[in-house]
Amino acid sequence: MAERAIDTATEVSRTIEDVTAALRVALDRFQLVLANAERPGQPVARLRAVTREAPLTSLCIAFLFGVTLARRR
Repeated sequence: MAERAIDTATEVSRTIEDVTAALRVALDRFQLVLANAERPGQPVARLRAVTREAPLTSLCIAFLFGVTLARRR
Protein backbone atom coordinates (compact mmCIF):
# COMPACT_ATOMS: atom_id res chain seq x y z
CA MET A 1 0.00 0.00 0.00
CA ALA A 2 2.79 2.43 0.92
CA GLU A 3 4.68 1.62 -2.28
CA ARG A 4 1.59 2.39 -4.34
CA ALA A 5 1.20 5.76 -2.62
CA ILE A 6 4.86 6.59 -3.24
CA ASP A 7 4.54 5.58 -6.91
CA THR A 8 1.45 7.76 -7.29
CA ALA A 9 3.16 10.70 -5.62
CA THR A 10 6.19 10.28 -7.88
CA GLU A 11 3.98 10.17 -10.96
CA VAL A 12 2.12 13.30 -9.90
CA SER A 13 5.42 15.06 -9.23
CA ARG A 14 6.66 14.19 -12.73
CA THR A 15 3.40 15.38 -14.25
CA ILE A 16 3.67 18.70 -12.44
CA GLU A 17 7.26 19.07 -13.63
CA ASP A 18 6.20 18.36 -17.23
CA VAL A 19 3.37 20.89 -17.06
CA THR A 20 5.67 23.49 -15.49
CA ALA A 21 8.25 22.97 -18.24
CA ALA A 22 5.58 23.27 -20.95
CA LEU A 23 4.25 26.48 -19.39
CA ARG A 24 7.76 27.95 -19.28
CA VAL A 25 8.24 27.19 -22.97
CA ALA A 26 4.86 28.72 -23.83
CA LEU A 27 5.63 31.81 -21.77
CA ASP A 28 9.01 32.22 -23.46
CA ARG A 29 7.36 32.01 -26.88
CA PHE A 30 4.69 34.51 -25.85
CA GLN A 31 7.31 36.95 -24.57
CA LEU A 32 9.21 36.64 -27.86
CA VAL A 33 6.08 37.30 -29.91
CA LEU A 34 5.18 40.25 -27.71
CA ALA A 35 8.69 41.69 -27.98
CA ASN A 36 8.52 41.40 -31.79
CA ALA A 37 5.09 43.03 -31.87
CA GLU A 38 6.32 45.98 -29.80
CA ARG A 39 9.15 46.85 -32.20
CA PRO A 40 8.78 50.24 -33.91
CA GLY A 41 6.46 50.09 -36.90
CA GLN A 42 4.57 47.03 -35.70
CA PRO A 43 0.83 47.26 -34.93
CA VAL A 44 1.19 47.19 -31.14
CA ALA A 45 3.80 49.96 -31.23
CA ARG A 46 1.60 52.09 -33.49
CA LEU A 47 -1.43 51.56 -31.28
CA ARG A 48 0.57 52.48 -28.20
CA ALA A 49 1.87 55.67 -29.88
CA VAL A 50 -1.61 56.75 -30.97
CA THR A 51 -3.00 56.09 -27.50
CA ARG A 52 -0.28 58.15 -25.86
CA GLU A 53 -0.83 61.06 -28.26
CA ALA A 54 -4.61 61.22 -27.92
CA PRO A 55 -5.86 59.08 -25.03
CA LEU A 56 -9.33 60.63 -24.78
CA THR A 57 -9.93 60.38 -28.51
CA SER A 58 -8.77 56.77 -28.53
CA LEU A 59 -11.05 55.95 -25.61
CA CYS A 60 -14.02 57.56 -27.35
CA ILE A 61 -13.37 55.65 -30.58
CA ALA A 62 -13.01 52.37 -28.68
CA PHE A 63 -16.26 53.05 -26.83
CA LEU A 64 -18.15 53.79 -30.05
CA PHE A 65 -16.66 50.70 -31.68
CA GLY A 66 -17.82 48.61 -28.72
CA VAL A 67 -21.32 50.07 -28.88
CA THR A 68 -21.48 49.31 -32.60
CA LEU A 69 -20.43 45.71 -32.04
CA ALA A 70 -22.87 45.27 -29.17
CA ARG A 71 -25.82 46.51 -31.25
CA ARG A 72 -25.08 44.05 -34.05
CA ARG A 73 -25.42 41.09 -31.71
